Amino acid sequence: MTKKRIPVLPMPLDTSMRIAKKFINIGDALSNFFPALDFELEQSGYDYEPREWTALAFFAASFYFTVMFGTMNIVTLAAKVPLMRGFGLSFAVGFSLALMSFFYISFYPKLQVNKKIKNLEANLPYALHHLLIEIRSGVPLFNALNSISQSNYGALSMEIQKAVNEINTGKSEINALEKLARMNPSLYFRRVMWQIVNALKSGADIGATLDQIVISLASDQIIAIKKYGAQLNPLALMYMIFAVIFPTLGITFILVISSFLGLGISIDLILIGILMFLFFFQFMMIGLIKTRRPVGV
Repeated sequence: MTKKRIPVLPMPLDTSMRIAKKFINIGDALSNFFPALDFELEQSGYDYEPREWTALAFFAASFYFTVMFGTMNIVTLAAKVPLMRGFGLSFAVGFSLALMSFFYISFYPKLQVNKKIKNLEANLPYALHHLLIEIRSGVPLFNALNSISQSNYGALSMEIQKAVNEINTGKSEINALEKLARMNPSLYFRRVMWQIVNALKSGADIGATLDQIVISLASDQIIAIKKYGAQLNPLALMYMIFAVIFPTLGITFILVISSFLGLGISIDLILIGILMFLFFFQFMMIGLIKTRRPVGV
């Protein structure tokens, strides 16, 4: 069973899972809300059933709710907050933390799959060039795959190592690569593997097939980069409006209106509010630009 660690869990994964299995019936009911969890757990490398994973998420949520609810109750009592108000505040904080931890753990396999896809596709063009050079040099496919598995291509080398291990146990190259294609979450990687498998089945030249795959992948990357560049223009315009024009004109407009109406608005409060808005907006813009950026760029 995997020894991978999840940062949000209050204790090591194996220990948490042993405790979580006491909530397996609750996990069985909750797993119905995550129909893709079984596939995501398999692709992310976690050897657990969906009901075990949702039971784990429920255990973590219960743990954090209990700890935070108790801590906040102590704090509110020490601060002499009215009993019902303090109880309500403690419940709200504890429930919010529990809900966030539950959904984070429930979606953690999907996050790991997405991270794996990005890692794979970032190294895929370089690995394919490596494979093409090896094949063109007369190296057998198995030796070329073994060379990639021992190279520094991150998750891609680890995936190829799985196929190499399968071949070493007696499986054919076709069966090993077919299994690798079925189990991999990356669309580009699966497409490459299936094209290699089809070339092996038909007896076509692997070198010519790889050459076409490399050209096609490079063309796809160029299209993705152009699309990304086109998306940056409206994002840059939005940034100029909300991060430059809006704060400047907004301060002037508010000061003029407040002087005419005698509202007596504090300039310090306005500046603090605008600074907080700018911080939040720029944080969102950075995240938006980063998520839209093509893999490998």
